[in-house]
Amino acid sequence: MNYLTTTYYFDFEDASIQKLIASVKDHTISNKEKAITLYNKVRDDWKYDPYNISFSKENFRASTIAQKSSGNCVEKSILLIACLRALKIPARLHLGKVKNHIAVERLTEKFGSNELTPHGMVNVYLNNKWLKLSPAFNSSLCRKFNVAPLEFDGENNSFLQQYNDSGSLFMEYTADYGHFEDVPLAFMKQNVKEHYPHIFDTGENITEFKL
Repeated sequence: MNYLTTTYYFDFEDASIQKLIASVKDHTISNKEKAITLYNKVRDDWKYDPYNISFSKENFRASTIAQKSSGNCVEKSILLIACLRALKIPARLHLGKVKNHIAVERLTEKFGSNELTPHGMVNVYLNNKWLKLSPAFNSSLCRKFNVAPLEFDGENNSFLQQYNDSGSLFMEYTADYGHFEDVPLAFMKQNVKEHYPHIFDTGENITEFKL
């Protein structure tokens, strides 16, 4: 499989993506440093928002996400993957299901559950190994809920905020759907409809949902 190519979704040749990576295109900067810098940028410059759901292909393009100020976990992962591939760093999308244990009132109200699926993260290939990382939760959001932001050191996995600062369970992965070379939009749509049929399985041709 090729985890370096541009695709319809990982359209890193677009000017918006090239602008994002401009500060780290210097050949004197290591791939590890580039990955850390881009991880922090995507994590914090796009606020996490799970309440705007789209089934539109266009909205899952990295160039479209780059123009926004927020995104859900899958969207932010797509953006980071495009940036990494643009710098010739292999990267791919990884999907799973997570259960939140803190600040679940609104999630439960909107989704009917404290489980979110599909949850997106990034696999990046650095120093001859694949690493898992999640740029979903921006630092300001983490501080609000008394959770340490996920830091990425370029050497170890960084994808699970299991406990908050008080030692209470924060989130857990309850299913792993594996990794994908490109964005599996059909799978994601079916997954969402199966888990939240009261919201998304409408039988109508609706592509945008604001919860």
